[in-house]
Amino acid sequence: MDLKLFATVLITVFLAELGDKTQLATVLFASRTGSSLWTVFAAASTALVLSTAIGVAAGALVAEHVDPRYLSYAAGLGFIAIGAWTIWQV
Repeated sequence: MDLKLFATVLITVFLAELGDKTQLATVLFASRTGSSLWTVFAAASTALVLSTAIGVAAGALVAEHVDPRYLSYAAGLGFIAIGAWTIWQV
């Protein structure tokens, strides 16, 4: 296992997920009276694992046909576009 890659992905995804709508939805489910916290945790964890598996599989499939460098450019431009759109929505 490449520990440097592991740490980079772990920190990047962890920071990206903090405070996003998925975490807020999980907080709402956990705050309901009578909710089993273990059930909420297990369901949310499973959902994140499945969505990540889809992302990894899709990334591997696309990388077979497109140079990963171009994928990085596209992702960067996408983030810039979302940021610009967010600023102009204020």
